[in-house]
Amino acid sequence: MQLDTRNNSKLIWLIAGGLVVIIALASALFWLKADQDQTKTEATSTQKAPPKATAPPLAQPLEQAAVSEATTHTLVDKTILTEPVSENESLAKEEIAKLEDIQKQLQDQQQSLESQHADADQLIKLKEEQLKLLEQQLAAEQKHS
Repeated sequence: MQLDTRNNSKLIWLIAGGLVVIIALASALFWLKADQDQTKTEATSTQKAPPKATAPPLAQPLEQAAVSEATTHTLVDKTILTEPVSENESLAKEEIAKLEDIQKQLQDQQQSLESQHADADQLIKLKEEQLKLLEQQLAAEQKHS
């Protein structure tokens, strides 16, 4: 009986080790295949990108570039308005969608600022009324004293 028990434990360890090796090989295979697919996708996306020979980028004087870097970052750069729209239809649609998204963000921001401004005005009015009431109470207490 003891001989069978000893062989069974060795057999179990052998099977477990074999399964670990198979799982490690399978995961390595999937990892390498995914890595190869990713490099193929990157290679095809760089090959499909059309060369941009339509308009050279606008050159800025060095002083103007330094000034623009020193100023605070703005949400919308004014050069967006002067840049030509891409001739590729899908890129143009992406560009339009991006600009519409920026416009929506600006509108949301404007509404938020307007509501904050209105809330601040209302708070100021309430504080002024509170001050008037406190002054009246103080004057009434001084008359009674």
